[in-house]
Amino acid sequence: MPGSELKTSDFYYELPPELIAQDPLDDRASSRLLVMDKKTGEIRHETFRDLADYLRPGDCLVLNNTRVIPARLLGVKEDTKAAIEVLLLKRRENDIWETLVKPGKKMKPGARVVFGDGLLRGEVLEIVQEGNRLIRFTYEGIFEEILDRLGQMPLPPYITHRLQDKTRYQTVYARYDGSAAAPTAGLHFTPQLLTQIEEKGVTLAYVTLHVGLGTFRPVKVENVLEHHMHSEYYQISQEAAKLINGTKENGARVICVGTTSCRTIESAADERGRLEAGSGNTEIFIYPGYRFKATDCLITNFHLPESTLVMLVSALAGREHVLGAYREAVRERYRFFSFGDACFLTDSLQKMTDSI
Repeated sequence: MPGSELKTSDFYYELPPELIAQDPLDDRASSRLLVMDKKTGEIRHETFRDLADYLRPGDCLVLNNTRVIPARLLGVKEDTKAAIEVLLLKRRENDIWETLVKPGKKMKPGARVVFGDGLLRGEVLEIVQEGNRLIRFTYEGIFEEILDRLGQMPLPPYITHRLQDKTRYQTVYARYDGSAAAPTAGLHFTPQLLTQIEEKGVTLAYVTLHVGLGTFRPVKVENVLEHHMHSEYYQISQEAAKLINGTKENGARVICVGTTSCRTIESAADERGRLEAGSGNTEIFIYPGYRFKATDCLITNFHLPESTLVMLVSALAGREHVLGAYREAVRERYRFFSFGDACFLTDSLQKMTDSI
């Protein structure tokens, strides 16, 4: 399907609201796993802990080790005491953050907001793109400690239940603070499963991409090519680049855990699929017609209809195959979105145990 003919509505599917997962499972690895051959569209239904059976010695799993900050702050406008919600999106410099403010119309430049009885204060400096506000924060002590005390996890708008345990919106390998949303494909891994995977001869390469709220912004244009992708910061270490490059050189598979890991390595790869260590901001938008340079397979959750993430998945496995898999997942009552089940887009449905 040529890019010029791509319509947002081409990526729509029917989803019963009750299939949107509102809470994480007690056991991360007990989520269901839909395994699909990206070439044929053939499907198998498994449990996530069965993933190791589909991995081969020499494969490399690429995982995003960003850490979600408790970026949702509830405060009051200093003069009127009106309730104000501030969502931290991106640190611009020191104590100045780009934020999403609700209700925005009350917070013009110069407006002040108070959090936690004055433990933290903010002043709107200016209004930037998409109506976001630049806010300078003032406080005594360490900002991260105050944020941990006052902030809430910035759960997506389709999750209405309150999260009881903040750690359940973090991967077990989360390391570097900076995300406004979790790289949710990684939420299914446990330390035990990662150990089991490594013992099979699979390498783990950790990259960092700080996930912005643009992940949840709907595509508002009908022509896909007119959509402007949000910018996100990424970093790839020398060690990760070496592991991924070595995997490619050995003819083994680079398997991205999540669309964020995929976007990270595709942003940094040259035309031969070779990665250079480094950091930067990426606005990469992947949709059908894109030629993947470094990614061979993808582990991902089920994404919102008409979202850029469904478009990315369709670029790897074909729109018809992906929408067919989503319809099958609906029929089989899979759990959808951030706390939902997972999908493995692979090049073969053969298990390692099949040949034994």
